[in-house]
Amino acid sequence: MNLEVLKYPLGRFQVPETVATDIVKQAIQRIEHFPKELQTAASNLPEEMLESKYRPAGWSIRQLVHHLADSHMNAYMRFKLALTEEKPVIKPYKEDLWAKLADSKLGIENSVQILVGIHEKWVFLMQNMSEGEWNRCFFHPEQSKFIPLNVSALLYAWHGKHHLAHISQAKKVED
Repeated sequence: MNLEVLKYPLGRFQVPETVATDIVKQAIQRIEHFPKELQTAASNLPEEMLESKYRPAGWSIRQLVHHLADSHMNAYMRFKLALTEEKPVIKPYKEDLWAKLADSKLGIENSVQILVGIHEKWVFLMQNMSEGEWNRCFFHPEQSKFIPLNVSALLYAWHGKHHLAHISQAKKVED
C-alpha cells in the first residue's frame, strides 16, 4: 500500500461545491456519534495495542486518541470564537509536537471522556445555530483563508472517520 493511502485511507477532505443543509445535518450526526464509535474502536485495547501505528513513522493509537481530543477541543473553541467575534483569526497549533508531549503517553480514557463532553456541547451548539450562523467564519492563518462553520463541521465529521480508519489500520498491523 502506498504512503498516500496509508495517510488518507478515506481520501483527502474535499469541500463540496455546495454545502447544503442536509449535508451539514449529516455531519452533525457523525460528530454526535463519533465518541461512541471511538470508544468501540479503541477502548479496552491492551497496552501494547495502543502503541500500534497505522503506518511507518505514523502515530500510535494512543497518540491518535489524544490528538482527537486536542483537535476537537480546538474545533469547538473555533466555533465559539466565530459565533461571538467577527471573523476571528484562530491560533493554529503544532499537532505533531503536541502528539509528543507527556500527556500523550497517558491512558486514553481521559481523552475519550473529553471527546464525550466536548461533542455533547458542540453538537448541542450546532443543533441550535441559525442558518446565518453557519456562514460565519474564522480565518486560518496557516491556510491563509476564511473557513465557514458549515465547512468546518464537514471537515470534523471527516476528521473523526479519517482517524477511526487509522485505528482500524493499526489494529490490523498487529493481527
